[in-house]
Amino acid sequence: MVRIVSNVEHPAHYNIGKIEVIDAINEWRLDFDLGNVVKYVARAGHKDPTKTVEDLKKARFYLDDEISRLTRKEEQT
Repeated sequence: MVRIVSNVEHPAHYNIGKIEVIDAINEWRLDFDLGNVVKYVARAGHKDPTKTVEDLKKARFYLDDEISRLTRKEEQT
């Protein structure tokens, strides 16, 4: 499938390699938090190289949020 890259649909920083990030997130059926983890890790250093650490911190935020949610869920059972 040929996709036209734009800042709104299929931005270049999410299209490194053969798999677009949104396709992986959807195929793997990731929830909001885990989808954002994948998104921020995938774009780190590509969207804005000066914000690589910021993107990784965002990924860590969403991963920590997912871990907290699952921990609370386990404690309720």
